[in-house]
Amino acid sequence: MDKMKMGLIVKRDDGSEVVNYDDPSFPSYVYEGWVKPKVTWERVPHYHKDIEINTVTSGQMAYSVNGKTIILNEGDTIIVNANQIHYSMSITEEKAKYVICVIDPSILMSTVAVEMRYIRPIIDNPDIPYLRFRDLNEDAERMYKLVTRLPELRHDPFEVTMQFFRIWKLMLHYSQTIGVLEKDEGTDQHMLSFKSMMHFLSENYQDSITLDEIAASANVSKSLCNIIFHKYVGESPVNYLMHLRLRKVAEYLRSSSLNISDITELTGFKGVSYMSESFKKYFGMTPREYRKDWTRNSDNVTG
Repeated sequence: MDKMKMGLIVKRDDGSEVVNYDDPSFPSYVYEGWVKPKVTWERVPHYHKDIEINTVTSGQMAYSVNGKTIILNEGDTIIVNANQIHYSMSITEEKAKYVICVIDPSILMSTVAVEMRYIRPIIDNPDIPYLRFRDLNEDAERMYKLVTRLPELRHDPFEVTMQFFRIWKLMLHYSQTIGVLEKDEGTDQHMLSFKSMMHFLSENYQDSITLDEIAASANVSKSLCNIIFHKYVGESPVNYLMHLRLRKVAEYLRSSSLNISDITELTGFKGVSYMSESFKKYFGMTPREYRKDWTRNSDNVTG
């Protein structure tokens, strides 16, 4: 695991996340994390082939999954299915703590029979973008105990696999209870359009980009483009582009010694003062303060 990436979201150009697995030979990532307003990993829309499991251990937070906001209280667990557009967010000024596990479901595909009967009915099911286990039922309590034990098992692939099988069994039981395993509908076209536009923006954020160009990248109208962005991320395409550029600024500040002027140019901003003002509004500190704070704290990251 690259400790400099713990708790962060690193994305490919198509918007999918590069998951920072604990062991490159075993696709599982377990982390005891936290979120509060304005941290860099909050409200960053992304997707990946892995299953994402988040159990809240203290406080209150939320997830957005395909544009729907799910509130999570202490004791709740959300399981985000493969390839869903999602992000975590703060809903109070207080820090929320959680255990997160991002794991490739192929770990469970020991045979074709297991894959086709127990794994594919969930990961390929458009009616299961996520599953939420609330702290008021028995399954939620079992799920909480399973997930919160993962940090002590994270470096043992066999034990993590066993625990994931137990988690999957609860997922299957809950999916059967709510009656979503028998349906078979097509992929949401809006999701495909949004992924195309995320890819376009990731590839071209350094350039001047118009709303017409964003919409054209997915062959949709400007009005539908706006509707899709508000559906999945709750903001306009222009604001999304601005926030993408600001996150790129933050990445350069963390990972390079480039000066502020060079970073401004590389991230598509037209002037240092405008970039700095926008950065402070988004992150709550100036670019120089951010770099200084990151340098001071990076050595304190533990496994």
